[in-house]
Amino acid sequence: MDWGLHLPHLGRQATRENLIAFATTADRLGVHSLWTSDHVAWPREVESKYPYTEDGSFPGGYDMPWLDPLGVLFMVAGCTEHARLGTTVLILGYRPPLLTAKAWASLDVVSGGRAIVGVGVGWMKEEFDALQMPYDHRGARADEQLDVYRTVWSEQDPSFSGRFYEFPPIGFSPRPLQDPLPIWVGGDSEPAYRRTVRYGNAFHAAFQKRDTVEKAWARVRELAAEAGRDPDEITLSIRLYLDPDATQAPEKSIAGSAQQMADTVGAWASIGVTHILLDPVARGGPARRLEVIEEFLTGVGAQA
Repeated sequence: MDWGLHLPHLGRQATRENLIAFATTADRLGVHSLWTSDHVAWPREVESKYPYTEDGSFPGGYDMPWLDPLGVLFMVAGCTEHARLGTTVLILGYRPPLLTAKAWASLDVVSGGRAIVGVGVGWMKEEFDALQMPYDHRGARADEQLDVYRTVWSEQDPSFSGRFYEFPPIGFSPRPLQDPLPIWVGGDSEPAYRRTVRYGNAFHAAFQKRDTVEKAWARVRELAAEAGRDPDEITLSIRLYLDPDATQAPEKSIAGSAQQMADTVGAWASIGVTHILLDPVARGGPARRLEVIEEFLTGVGAQA
């Protein structure tokens, strides 16, 4: 099992000191990857339904500190050497595609080829509106953005003419070190599964029940076979809470005794998961979270 860790870039823990301590410790422990989440600015009142809570409420307060996801990854690239750097997930429609493609290419270069482009289409219409970005046809726009990425990351004199985006031949240098730059697709819908097959190196599910992910994964593999792709070349990743205090929903967590945690990991592995992104929520602040992570990775994680 490959292990990822969500970086402490939101809430009161989001400080320079905490980020450096967390990232360097994780890198020393040999984690596969370090991750950030994407929100920019959202209104006090939100009617859109968050897809990963029972009542649709968004757990983050409107004034919650939230450092820029790509900016944090640039910082972490400078204080780590081995861990890969990704987003869980970057909302494609929040930013112009050329600007974002440049950021990803730059991150891959300065990190020495460690970027993972985790993408999704988003759900909070109010945030799209605050950013003055279009919410309509966001799935089709997302697909075309990924086409833009592919174009500028691979062609010598790229140009593009699509339904939503267009630009003449341009200079775009440097290109990413990785060829191709890996794309991990999030979502829980048929278009997301098709997007995974068309563009993705991995299907990345977040905070969903195991039977839900198992069904989604079966559909991704079915679509891959239909498209002539080898289903085994696509990775299945899941984001879960690392929750020793059992404060979160058990079906979305790794919690309990060492044996219970090992059993949970084994159950996820049995449906095809090979990467688990841990979101540590231990009580006691950043120092305690680091202790919990090290105990898990040197114990349960080392055996998985």
